[in-house]
Amino acid sequence: MILGADTAIALPWLIFAGYWLITGFSVNRMERREPGGSLLARILVMVPAYYLLFHHDPDLGFLNERFLPYSDRVFAAGAAVTWLGIALAIWARYHLGRFWSASVALREGHELIRSGPYSHIRHPIYTGILTAALGTALAAGRGGALVAFAAMLAGFIVKSKFEERLLASKFGPAFEEHRRHTGFFLPRFS
Repeated sequence: MILGADTAIALPWLIFAGYWLITGFSVNRMERREPGGSLLARILVMVPAYYLLFHHDPDLGFLNERFLPYSDRVFAAGAAVTWLGIALAIWARYHLGRFWSASVALREGHELIRSGPYSHIRHPIYTGILTAALGTALAAGRGGALVAFAAMLAGFIVKSKFEERLLASKFGPAFEEHRRHTGFFLPRFS
């Protein structure tokens, strides 16, 4: 691997984590949240997924095998996709502002956000994280990173469906209209 390559992948994820930590202090109080069991189930999927995404563990056998040969170009493309995904996730988080939550929840005074990336995608934070994970998997080139991406995708699909039920119960016809004009994880331009 080229000198500084690990930084090209680690830095955007560290920026992402720092932004999430700092902005987590400026959210409204919780009004309604998902049951603890569903949050625990998601954590049990996501923690191993992140581990597989970032760690080269010799004990993982075939998961450490490369699904494509290493090249500087492939690594650079993966790093660029990682940065792009993190930028989208941060942009989306910025638009959610004080209504963001790590769990499926409604905050006090919750509003239906339809600005920025939410004007085309209902779950752009997950789109950004998944894009970054795919870029990281491409840069890493290991099978375990692809397994991590698949696990994250499954976890975000389940979480998104919980969120959509909660938003539909809160906003009714306004959310249904939003759903008709936006894509789930990919943009819909109407």
